Amino acid sequence: MSLFKARNWWSTVLGEKEEFDQGCLCLGDVDNTGNGQDKIIVGSFMGYLRIFNPHPVKTGDGAQAEDLLLEVHLRDPILQLEVGKFVSGTEMLHLAVLHSRKLCVYSVSGTLGNVEHGNQYQIKLMYEHNLQRTACNMTYGSFGGVKGRDLICIQSMDGMLMVFEQESYAFGRFLPGSLLPGPLAYSSRTDSFITVSSCRQVESYKYQVLAFATDADKRQETEQQKLGSGKRLTVDWTLNIGEQALDICIVSFNQSASSVFVLGERNFFCLKDNGQIRFMKKLDCSPSCFLPYCSVSEGTINTLIGNHNNMLHIYQDVTLKWATQLPHIPVAVRVGCVHDLKGVIVTLSDDGHLQCSYLGTDPSLFQAPKVESRELHYDELDIELKELQRIIKDVNKSQGIWPMTEREDDLKVSAMVSPNFDSVSQATDVAVGTDLVPSVTVKVTLQNRLALQKAKLSVYVQPPLVLTCDQFTFEFMAPEMNRTVSFSVYLKGSYTPPELEGNAVVSYSRPSGIPRVIQCKFRLPLKLICLPGQPSKTASHKLTIDTNKSPVSLLSLFPGFAHQSEDDQVNVMGFRFLGGSRVTLLASKTSQRYRIQSEQFEDLWLITNELIIRLQEYFEKQGIKDFACSFSGSVPLQEYFELIDHHFELRINGEKLEELLSERAVQFRAIQRRLLTRFKDKTPAPLQHLDTLLDGTYKQVIALADAVEENQDNLFQSFTKLRSATHLVILLIGLWQKLSPDQVAILEAAFLPLQQDTQELGWEETVDAAISHLLKTCLSKSSKEQALSLSSQLNIPKDTSRLKKHIALLCDRLAKGGRLCLSTDAVAPQTMVMPGGCTTIPESDLEERSIEQDSTEPFTNHKHLIAETPMPDISPLQGVSE
Repeated sequence: MSLFKARNWWSTVLGEKEEFDQGCLCLGDVDNTGNGQDKIIVGSFMGYLRIFNPHPVKTGDGAQAEDLLLEVHLRDPILQLEVGKFVSGTEMLHLAVLHSRKLCVYSVSGTLGNVEHGNQYQIKLMYEHNLQRTACNMTYGSFGGVKGRDLICIQSMDGMLMVFEQESYAFGRFLPGSLLPGPLAYSSRTDSFITVSSCRQVESYKYQVLAFATDADKRQETEQQKLGSGKRLTVDWTLNIGEQALDICIVSFNQSASSVFVLGERNFFCLKDNGQIRFMKKLDCSPSCFLPYCSVSEGTINTLIGNHNNMLHIYQDVTLKWATQLPHIPVAVRVGCVHDLKGVIVTLSDDGHLQCSYLGTDPSLFQAPKVESRELHYDELDIELKELQRIIKDVNKSQGIWPMTEREDDLKVSAMVSPNFDSVSQATDVAVGTDLVPSVTVKVTLQNRLALQKAKLSVYVQPPLVLTCDQFTFEFMAPEMNRTVSFSVYLKGSYTPPELEGNAVVSYSRPSGIPRVIQCKFRLPLKLICLPGQPSKTASHKLTIDTNKSPVSLLSLFPGFAHQSEDDQVNVMGFRFLGGSRVTLLASKTSQRYRIQSEQFEDLWLITNELIIRLQEYFEKQGIKDFACSFSGSVPLQEYFELIDHHFELRINGEKLEELLSERAVQFRAIQRRLLTRFKDKTPAPLQHLDTLLDGTYKQVIALADAVEENQDNLFQSFTKLRSATHLVILLIGLWQKLSPDQVAILEAAFLPLQQDTQELGWEETVDAAISHLLKTCLSKSSKEQALSLSSQLNIPKDTSRLKKHIALLCDRLAKGGRLCLSTDAVAPQTMVMPGGCTTIPESDLEERSIEQDSTEPFTNHKHLIAETPMPDISPLQGVSE
């Protein structure tokens, strides 16, 4: 808010319900009186042309009848007005009027009046140009260095520059890459046109380049410029300003240098002739118009900037020198000499408020009236304050944004998985193999206490598990109403999902309009993706899980996966996933251990997790609460790293294939253009084997597209396997270090941040950033590590060595007593002694010797367990039947 207002010298309102823009105001000695007095010329979108010569009797007078020299209705909307030497054979000033489809040049003349009504003014059409394209704006100047005349350049709405040498049309050129027209200005010092393209960059085009470039009477002929005759239109320089421009002005007050001023949406820029930024200023308010003018200080330029807060700011370079208030929002501003008063500021609003003002220093003073004073009674104020606080508290309780605890039961969601398979499997379009794929029914029940509208239920399961229906919408649910929906789940792919847990999410809005989301998780049965299988003696990957309780018969844990034996003690069991891979589970009879082994490392996860869950449920039913599992072996990082490398290799292959496909697609389009040019040619020419090249390129594009799709499928499967292995590694680290559920949740957030990865944001760089953050904060060893700055941008790495190093370092820090936490205070690792820690408990002499040899490598390849002798308390596998 400015203390001073713009002093109104003369003002008027133009017409009724007329609209104006920045090109509708112009100042100049249009009637060629030669006395240096400017006339105010205004055109409207309604087609009215008005010329004013204000001469108020006293400051602040409104417009008199004799102030209006001329008013003509030209019928077509007036887009822009300019005054210059537009007629050949004379250097007198004429008025150029730009309509949407026409350019008209008029002469304005006055006749001395013999009566008191004053002089009479009229306009005469000198010439006009009918435009083939819809005009947007225009600029004028001595293009090419001509003397004594001005040429006009019009920019069309589709980006074509049309140059007129007074009465004749010279040429037209399309600006390359033009989408939407921007402001246009001409620099006489560099003889170039300057505009701002839709790419939000300032572009400069030399007039000589425009003149000698290929003619472009049609937009399609710009393709011919790339292929053959004529010179190609090239830009002289560009500058990216990052925002759309409102106006451009070229200022040159001496012959040595000129400046290009660009008004953006939030900044205004001053550029040199070569496009370098001289200075820029960030504006506090949204601007509406601007006008640079000369400054009394040498080497500086003053700029008038109007904004949408009815303010007019005056800057000297980037320094705000004055701020004044206007009665309207200006869309155009000019400075001129009117009625012997130099430096009059003329502003025009979009609804026709025209004002001539100056920057007066007499403030608009306002004195606030005295308020009735009363004596303060502090006791009464305390009582009133407590009453207001009570009212505020009651309002927060009844209309609070966050729901209260007693209202949490607005809607209850429960899910129930059927214990039996569907009698008729709902599996369709599966790619599992020869096995019959079963399906199981899940029922989700919604119980609402209040009336709900448009509640949406979304169900999600881990691929390759699929649902027969995953979206349900309830338009209206009456109070105390139960709604149940059912759907089937089955395995569609030939690989195993990373989890058997599903999630049902209900989104709805309470009657007060507050959105709410409630979710319910359900667990799918193992038999949905797994069948009983033959146990295997040997396997490439083995894990041993220790417990603190006596071993349990596997028949009790997995009743659906083995036949009951004579002694009712089954200590070995085989599992065969529908995709074909096999997993063997062995239970020790005496040492409270369970071993899981498989040919694929990632296949160990589901059976290991299912074993721990079922053991916990078994002992809970027995009333035993101190059951615990542990892992005393070395964390199998080498196998995990192999899966990471395979996934990363597929990502790199995907990038290479997409880049190659893009190159072939560009080549294919280029050949198409060549063929199209040959076919359009009036004189037939040989194809020079372009058709053969087109056919070959087409086959390459199809083959590469198929390869990209195949790589994407392989990448998705690899990511699913990587997630399974990640779950297994997190489980083993948690059992190994006896981590709390909160610490395991932090590990899961760091290692499993994505449900799916893409080329733009992949698993490797995301996990590396998360682990680096943990190593820098809660697992840091010194203040130097805490001071390290992490990159704020995630890019695909060159290789996985950094990630694997950080994962190994994370395990090492945990082994040395580090603990995971989200608090920024707990950054120093705790020194504690590991309880018998990182080495396996030997089951035989061979295994004990192996452990002694590998004791210096706590995170080595887990494959040394392959050479173990069989546990002596496990029965031979030959007698085990499926």
